[in-house]
Amino acid sequence: MENKYLNNATSGKESTGTESRYTIRRGGQEQNLPEKDKEPSEKGLSQKSDNPPVSFKNEKVGTENVNLQNQTKSDDSEIADKLPAVSDDGQKVEIVGIRFKPVGKIYYFDPDGITLSCDDGVILETARGVEYGTVVIPNRMIPVSEIVSPLKKIIRAATEQDMKTLEKNREVEKRARQVWAAQVEKHGLEMTLVDVEYTFDNAKLLFYFTAEGRIDFRNFVKDVAAVFKTRIELRQIGVRDEAKQVGGFGVCGREFCCRTFLDEFQQVSIKMAKEQGLSLNSVKISGTCGRLMCCLRYESETYEEKIKKTPTVDSVVETPDGKGVVVESNVLAGLVKVCLDGKRETAPRLFSCEQVKIIGKIHNNDGEFDEELKKLQD
Repeated sequence: MENKYLNNATSGKESTGTESRYTIRRGGQEQNLPEKDKEPSEKGLSQKSDNPPVSFKNEKVGTENVNLQNQTKSDDSEIADKLPAVSDDGQKVEIVGIRFKPVGKIYYFDPDGITLSCDDGVILETARGVEYGTVVIPNRMIPVSEIVSPLKKIIRAATEQDMKTLEKNREVEKRARQVWAAQVEKHGLEMTLVDVEYTFDNAKLLFYFTAEGRIDFRNFVKDVAAVFKTRIELRQIGVRDEAKQVGGFGVCGREFCCRTFLDEFQQVSIKMAKEQGLSLNSVKISGTCGRLMCCLRYESETYEEKIKKTPTVDSVVETPDGKGVVVESNVLAGLVKVCLDGKRETAPRLFSCEQVKIIGKIHNNDGEFDEELKKLQD
């Protein structure tokens, strides 16, 4: 029988009349199977015992491909419901901005009459249950068009008891790292632990790890669940997310952008490096994570606008001094050097982009990239 608990599967058991059925979720689709069709090992996971239900989830979160259209739902994106924004009718609503992880996404919540300041702790209801968050945007009135409605309400400002609970959870996370190391060695699995998260309401213990390829961790999860008596969830993440959680310093000498101010990854391509006139050496344009540096995107839009107005090298142009060929261009300055016809012996002349008109091109370069550079692309 096909192994239903490999990666990208979540299992659960439900009762339909007199017959128990299992729900297998794979690729967003659910399949209901009678209990009699299940393997003995799968039945055992849902029978009543001291062990809590176990979630088998092994999804790529923000994988090496930093493509927002194809990016798998990340742990932060599970926190708030995403519904269509309502139209702006001139009304405003009071919000507070909450962040659940350092340098994570900011979500708007309804303060429900509570006045909060930056760095205040709050307890609120999310899609994952009761969570602890930190205020990064204090009470503020914003247009209705800027929110995703309806807003969830904050339960209360964090109390001293809540902070003690949070501290206890941190201790559980430290213990979970030790249990992880022992169980990985016991089962002989090649998984590297990146981070551990214990939800505020103690309903779930999440492990973030990296691994080469798929991992069959069914027995591993059962053993870990037996230790902590709570729901266990494993999430396989990509190298970019690993760098964001672990931290470090880039070639510029500064701490990683994704660790300090980038709340989400955006698409980066080799084309951006080429447009900015950078060397297409994989060592020079890749970050510590082994993928294209995120900072290549910072000036990308400016270069794209300038390039539309700047003749490229090998373009045939009409200048005030006659026809010629562009031999060099400065995109940001809006200047080009042109070698005029009949004056090849003289030095190229400098013109602004407004002074020249493109009339042709003598060389067409499709700009194919070698395979080594393509591997760095998202």
